[in-house]
Amino acid sequence: MSLHGIFPIDKWDFKSESILKDLPAEDFELLTANKTEQEYSKGEIIFREAAYPSGIFYIIDGKVKKYKVDKDGKEHIIYVANKGELIGYHAILSEDRYPDSASALEKSKIAFIPKEDFLLTIQQSSVLSKRLLKTLSHEFAVLANSLSVFAQKSVRERLALQLIVLREKYKQNFQPGMPVEINISRDDLASLVGTVRERAVRILTEFKEAGIVETKGRKIIVHDVKQLIKIANYK
Repeated sequence: MSLHGIFPIDKWDFKSESILKDLPAEDFELLTANKTEQEYSKGEIIFREAAYPSGIFYIIDGKVKKYKVDKDGKEHIIYVANKGELIGYHAILSEDRYPDSASALEKSKIAFIPKEDFLLTIQQSSVLSKRLLKTLSHEFAVLANSLSVFAQKSVRERLALQLIVLREKYKQNFQPGMPVEINISRDDLASLVGTVRERAVRILTEFKEAGIVETKGRKIIVHDVKQLIKIANYK
C-alpha cells in the first residue's frame, strides 16, 4: 500500500538520495573522480562521533544507522539512512568533527568520496550546492518533527510511527499487495524508538496479536499500515 494521501512520509524521512540523482555528468565525474568503494558487514563502523572527517559516504547498497552514544555507553539511533543517500557531509560543511557515529545496519556497499573532491564540486556546481541547501533544510524539519514526537508521544505511538517509516525504507521493487520485510534487531528498534528492548518487544507482540504485523525471527512484516497510522496518532 502506498502512503500517498494517508501519511506525510516526507516529514519523517530524509531525501538526500536526490542530491546526486541526474547530477550533470561533468559535476558527477568531478565528484567521483577519486572515489573508492568498500563492503561493510553488519555492525561495522563507518565513522565515529568526534572524529575529523576526511570525506563523505554514498550508500550504493544497504542501510546505515546514525547514532550517538551516551555517557553510560547506551546507543541512541538518530536515523536510518537508505540506499542512495549521502552521509557524513554535515561535518565537512560545518568544518567540524562528526556529530554522530555511523555503522552498517546490514551488509552494505558504500563509496567514499574525499573531502577535497566534495568541496571542489560544491564550488563549481550550482546544482549540487542548491540541492545540498535544500536537503539540509529538509533534514532540519525532519529532526524537529522527531524531537516533538519524543516529547509528546507515548512509546506505543512512537513504535508505530517508526514501523511506518522503516516500512518505506525496506521497500524494494515494491508492487501493490507485496509484503515488506523490515530486517532490524529488537535492540536497534528499541534504540530508534527511545525505549528499552523489553518494552519494544512487548508492544510488538501486541501488534502481532492484533494482526497488524507478523514476525519471522528478526524480520517484521507490516500487514496493516493503516492501523499503524491510527495508532501513531499523527495529526
